[in-house]
Amino acid sequence: MNILLADDEKPLLNFLNRGLRAEGYQCTMLSELHEVLPCIKKHRPHIVVLDRLFGNQDSLETLVNIKNMVNPPMVLMLTALDEVGERIKGLQMGADDYLCKPFDFDELLARITALQRRMNLSVQSKLSIVTLGTLTLQLEQRIALLDGVELALTKIEYELLLYLTENQSNVLSRERILSRVWQTHSDPNTNIVDVYISRLRKRLEADTRITIQTLRGNGYRISSTEN
Repeated sequence: MNILLADDEKPLLNFLNRGLRAEGYQCTMLSELHEVLPCIKKHRPHIVVLDRLFGNQDSLETLVNIKNMVNPPMVLMLTALDEVGERIKGLQMGADDYLCKPFDFDELLARITALQRRMNLSVQSKLSIVTLGTLTLQLEQRIALLDGVELALTKIEYELLLYLTENQSNVLSRERILSRVWQTHSDPNTNIVDVYISRLRKRLEADTRITIQTLRGNGYRISSTEN
């Protein structure tokens, strides 16, 4: 779960970053309002924790722009503006939740967990299909099609391809892949991830527009020139 933290109070920003990372979340921090939209487009976070006021700048316009994106992230607004009218305004403008400062960290965690549940329900209500360019994964049938032709994949190959495609354009570390696909939190001291990445590349070589990149020291990323 990737979270973007955007707040002009740097001590609070650092506190939230430490606390959420300790809970297993991946976090990106920003203290400038104008950096929020470009960062969302680049990193595609699942949740944005957005401060309402950046100095004398109100982030409501940025909130609207976030919610006008294709597949926008959930937005939890933080604010010192605790009047009922201000909270209603934020929710009406598209915020998924609203938390007034000062707040308890446990309450913030509970609200993030609630947003995750809403996200999962939203995903389950959509068609059980994940796509990337000419690649289509049908989740219920557990098959992958490349330009309409079914790929012959093993169970592990399918799980790895699904994980990469669900997080398309994001870099997935070797550790995250091991945890999700092999369901292990220990390093087996082998190149098993590299081996399966190589296998997938061969399966996908019929379409050169889809590539799995290796970013040394960071991980792997699947992308398509059609996206």
